[in-house]
Amino acid sequence: MSLSLRVERAHKISRCVFPPRRSTRVSVARGFPAAALLLCLLSACGNLAGPDYERPAAPEKALWSGDEFVRVDAAETIRPDWWRNFNDPYLDGLIERAVSENIDLKILAARSGVAEAAISQANAARLPTVDASLGGRVQGSEGGPTSTSVSQAAAIGWELDIWGKAKKGVQAQQASFRATEADWRAGYLTLASEVSSTYFQIRRFDEQLGRQRLALQRNEQIAGIYAGLHDEGLIPKTRLLQQEAEVNSLRKELLELRRLRALSENALATLLGIPAGDLAIPSGRLSDSVELFAVPGGLPADLLSRRPDIVAAEYRVLEAHELVGQARLAQLPSISLTAGTGTTSDALTSLLSGFAFGLTPTVSIPIFDPAVAARLKVSEASTRVVEEEYRKTVIRAFEEVENALVNLASRREQRVEIEALRDKLRVVADQVQAQLQEGMVSQLELLESERSVLAAEQALLANKQLILNDTVALYKALGGGWPEEVVRSMDDTAARR
Repeated sequence: MSLSLRVERAHKISRCVFPPRRSTRVSVARGFPAAALLLCLLSACGNLAGPDYERPAAPEKALWSGDEFVRVDAAETIRPDWWRNFNDPYLDGLIERAVSENIDLKILAARSGVAEAAISQANAARLPTVDASLGGRVQGSEGGPTSTSVSQAAAIGWELDIWGKAKKGVQAQQASFRATEADWRAGYLTLASEVSSTYFQIRRFDEQLGRQRLALQRNEQIAGIYAGLHDEGLIPKTRLLQQEAEVNSLRKELLELRRLRALSENALATLLGIPAGDLAIPSGRLSDSVELFAVPGGLPADLLSRRPDIVAAEYRVLEAHELVGQARLAQLPSISLTAGTGTTSDALTSLLSGFAFGLTPTVSIPIFDPAVAARLKVSEASTRVVEEEYRKTVIRAFEEVENALVNLASRREQRVEIEALRDKLRVVADQVQAQLQEGMVSQLELLESERSVLAAEQALLANKQLILNDTVALYKALGGGWPEEVVRSMDDTAARR
């Protein structure tokens, strides 16, 4: 705490313990000075709301999978618009559109607006209230005179926040607002990840459809050759039927790929805030449109302060902490000031002639109020819930990072093996092609070797999509380049300035 803040607090305490005489004479009624002095003495007895906020204890992560990963600063490893590393302008446009039109993101923004407005509502408890009234009365009897009277009155009520109970409510609502802001950032990150993964899936389906048509064409040619060999009595009927069944299977897979692409396109439309069926993504090849890139060789050491979901969970712990403090302060006496003024007159023109004013200080001491104690127990129990939810969020974050690292490393190793397999099959296919020209092999053998190459290329395509998805998952798990945010209470923040 700074020297100026300490001096100011000491000054307030001294004024409370030894109140000025003028203030005592004007503001207190009979029987009130003793209670007021007691309250002032209590205010000097430390922090009655409880200990200062501290981040809940949570498991720590010292080592990560992969020897190539080291602990470095997040700002040096992850750019906020990390998806641009894929070097696909069409994907960039989709994410920009999704951020502006996605319904879920708009809902999160609206909830944040509600939480922000609630801060003013909570702050209203610290302000005085003013009520005014104007009335009239007509009185008479049959055959007698009639009398009229007009009255007006105004009243001011103010509960003095001497303990900081209302302030704690404001701080709790501020923490709730910051949590909703973090929820929006988490939604933003999830949206960018889902748009990217869905787009990769569509591009994979497009390329698979092209290769599936080629594979179907090759197998239909093989089936034709088998039919000729069967007619000549060179192969049994079962071999021909097996090949025809393979053709039927490829046709079924082709139809399934078309269905899956349409569903992925519908899912992407929903993410963009477009009715399903109204979005048409032009055909493209995953191999041509999206680039693989090296993941930053470092894992941030400040994961807990950058992941939006963890930040949101901690702000909710802070909110619960402030509500516990408010519940504790509710057990202390409260001081209210009530001031009233009014006039009454038989004529509206002389309404101000009978002016009256009154000031009433009131001390309310909760000697026995079960609701106050129950509220404190509920607040403390709620705090334990959100603390455990915070720890759960941290544990889940560690799992997501580890899974992304393991998957990414494994898929990259698999890619090396698949590429080696494809290259060897291509060599075989080239040799069979050369042998066919020399009449050493049949056309059937060439088609079967080409089919093997197509299968390896399909596996390589699927592997690329998995690597892209794992890359997206890793960036999401690491917080997506979001800046560090340290959760502090309002008092703690002020003390650090």
